[in-house]
Amino acid sequence: MESKTLKKEPLKKLSQQSKEGRRAESLENVTKISKKADIVINIIMIILALLCLYPLFLVFSISITDEQLISHAGYQLFPDKLSFRAYSYVLREATDILRAYGVTIFVTVVGSLLSLTIISLYAYPLSRDDFEHRKLFTFLVFFTMLFNAGLVPWYMVYVNVLHLKNSIFAMILPGLFTPLYVLIMRTFFKMSIPNGIIEAAKLDGASEFRIFAQIVLPLAKPALASIGLFNVLYYWNDWYSPLLFITDERLFNLQYMMYRIDRSITYLVSQSNTLGNVSELLANIPSQTARMAMAIIAIGPIIFAYPFFQKYFVAGLTVGSMKG
Repeated sequence: MESKTLKKEPLKKLSQQSKEGRRAESLENVTKISKKADIVINIIMIILALLCLYPLFLVFSISITDEQLISHAGYQLFPDKLSFRAYSYVLREATDILRAYGVTIFVTVVGSLLSLTIISLYAYPLSRDDFEHRKLFTFLVFFTMLFNAGLVPWYMVYVNVLHLKNSIFAMILPGLFTPLYVLIMRTFFKMSIPNGIIEAAKLDGASEFRIFAQIVLPLAKPALASIGLFNVLYYWNDWYSPLLFITDERLFNLQYMMYRIDRSITYLVSQSNTLGNVSELLANIPSQTARMAMAIIAIGPIIFAYPFFQKYFVAGLTVGSMKG
């Protein structure tokens, strides 16, 4: 009897393994994409990519088009007559533009890093259930999302209290703490960082700062990359803070410099019919092509930021972190 039962047990195990294998194969077949669907999806994604790239190519083609051709034939993706006069007009003050580039890069790098540090340090305690005052500090974040004092008190605090007028920090401070990003980071910490890892690190004698720096932050790379990209875009495209707080031309950032050039072009073109002998000279100012050239100059470096952040947009970093 014992030999029969011993023979039946391996047969049961084999049957169970075969059933599990069939289930796995059926699941793979259900989730597997057919070749036709794969081709259709790839075609759709290629079309969407071309639609996204089309405006950028159009802006570039307009920037190298002759101004007179645009006034007669309109915008063309492949212009009949090329002209780089718009770039020569915009870059005639190359020293000022290079200095503005330096200011923008400094503000973007320093502001993004400081913002990530402050947001992550604020959001991490809010994600911990053992933090006693997390509800109070979460309420403060929600309150600042719903209510603000307005432009005039904000300007008075920056200028009269903090004395940040004509200071490069006036362009960094407004973006250091964004309530929405704090909530996003808090949610990521709470949902993606297992409590078992933190408890195990505490049992090994790790301090809270070491847990945060060596365990939590490496696991939070997707959230850090997302919020870091948002911060980079904010600081790079910010022209409103220099408009309010900066009058020293040496501290103008790139976007505000482009804004001033655009305002100057608009004024000169509007006055071309009222200035007598110089009207013909003003009429030849590359107004539309210069605007497109400014867009290309301003957008160029920020395009290279996307591939840097894209490799961190991955899922499942904590999958298997509790195993072993």
